[in-house]
Amino acid sequence: MLEDSQTDDSESETLLLFGRVLDGHGGGRAVNWDEARAWRPGKPGEVLWVHLCRNRPGAAEWLDRSLGLPEPTVELLTGEATRPRAFREGNAIVATLRGINFNPGAEPEDMVSLQIWCDGRRLVTLRRRPLQTPHAIMCDVDAGQGPVDAGAVITSLIEHMIARMNSSIVDMNEVIDVLEDADPGNDPEAMLDKIATIRRNCLALKRHMSPQHEALERISRDAPDWFEDHDRREIAETIDRLRRYIDDLDISKESAMVLQDDLRARAVARSNRTSYLLTIVAAIFLPLTFITGLLGINVAGIPGAADTDAFWIVVAMCAGILVMQLVMFWRWKWFG
Repeated sequence: MLEDSQTDDSESETLLLFGRVLDGHGGGRAVNWDEARAWRPGKPGEVLWVHLCRNRPGAAEWLDRSLGLPEPTVELLTGEATRPRAFREGNAIVATLRGINFNPGAEPEDMVSLQIWCDGRRLVTLRRRPLQTPHAIMCDVDAGQGPVDAGAVITSLIEHMIARMNSSIVDMNEVIDVLEDADPGNDPEAMLDKIATIRRNCLALKRHMSPQHEALERISRDAPDWFEDHDRREIAETIDRLRRYIDDLDISKESAMVLQDDLRARAVARSNRTSYLLTIVAAIFLPLTFITGLLGINVAGIPGAADTDAFWIVVAMCAGILVMQLVMFWRWKWFG
């Protein structure tokens, strides 16, 4: 999976990961934490965007004191409840979204949350683990080709996060295609392990993507007036794309289940075939073993004990019984 390795990670211990004041024309200037806290709306079209690390000290206090947010909203933005949701609070949008975790050593289903608060002039995004999406949009702003207002930033964040989900789904589908073309006889246990992993990934991704679908619909439907019509249309397109991804997850999960059932059916068939062959062998040798065991008992009166031709007579009798059994098994279609 080829992804930009740069994230919004920061070596400093400050709450602010980065801050930008958008100029309304696709560009912006960087601001530090002191400038961000003292910022007031100035020129028309300016928007303050601060991206914070919510597990560093001071996040809840700043949201409460500087922005005057209600305590439940502060808890939502800084807490550990990361189920995707969105709602309108006065003239502001409050949302929790989730994206694919591309950090080293992470699994696709181990998704990363992004909290958003915006009133049209100030945009606050918060995360706990490093994210690539905010950094990518910040780079566009620095290059003068970024979003022009707060609604466009939110739309871009959503589009980037949803688009990145597609790569994980494509990777899972490619693995399923490889497994479908592979020989089931070559290490079926490893194939079953991969299929089980894919099924877990599908279930985990869908568990987060389904409520995210509802959250995006709330944003598109209930956003304040500063969220422009073209942003709503782009959100609607993203919702359709997310719905297709959810359908793809269902297809991937069903394909994995079919492949898993096929491998298990083949394993059961091989086991039954082996047991069947062992049963036939046992049925063939059971009467022969009985005869040789009967003639081998150490008691007086064994027929032919003094006859030099008795051995060959017993061999011929056993051969005759074997031939008779094979004919009977063939007529009964036991060899089918």
